[in-house]
Amino acid sequence: MPPEAGCETFVNRSLTGFTEAMRTGVSKRMTAPVRGLIAGLATLTALAAGSPARAQTLASLPSSGLAASITGSARPIAAWTEFCERYASECAVDRSEAASITLTPAIWQTINTVNRRVNKAIHAVTDQDHWGVADRWDLAEDGQGDCEDFQLRKRALLADAGLPRRALRMTVVIDEKGEGHAVLTIITDRGDLVLDNKTSVVLPWRQTGYTFIKRESQDAVAWVGLGVAISPVTTANR
Repeated sequence: MPPEAGCETFVNRSLTGFTEAMRTGVSKRMTAPVRGLIAGLATLTALAAGSPARAQTLASLPSSGLAASITGSARPIAAWTEFCERYASECAVDRSEAASITLTPAIWQTINTVNRRVNKAIHAVTDQDHWGVADRWDLAEDGQGDCEDFQLRKRALLADAGLPRRALRMTVVIDEKGEGHAVLTIITDRGDLVLDNKTSVVLPWRQTGYTFIKRESQDAVAWVGLGVAISPVTTANR
């Protein structure tokens, strides 16, 4: 069952066939599907690293594109601020890390694999139903979450796979329904790419059809604007 529109979409398929966590530091509270996802990603990364020729055949790189323009500082989403209080390491910015990812076939394959598998592994549920609040950002460690939780899980896995967290920025957009929505922007040498729970296709930001509002800064624990003044209060209110 492919992902469909909305943070409230329910995705019922889960991952099977993997049994080991990727490495230490992963929460013991994760459900079996999420643990399986991490193990599968570890296997994929090892294969790609050990066989460059094979990695070249896994995927074709996207065409070069543009980066989104930053217009200045922006006010963070309140739920993000609360998330950072609970998971400070997930929000920390290491300025010694690369600010952009140089795409290789192996990295491109890893990005696509994480996007597809997280979309299938997490059971989509609204924050109201899940936590009894309008908006809460979390890592979906219990295998449930809405749009921002999908993206935070993807970022954690990509960072575990060796991609610089500084180039993986949580981003707020207005979606096709005119509602607040969260995606993950990957800043690369081929432009800004978007991971989304609504689709398993990784798209250049200009091809998503969304209005881009703001995203996490690459230089501080803060947010920057992307050219639109009106900002949603939450990223998933139903």
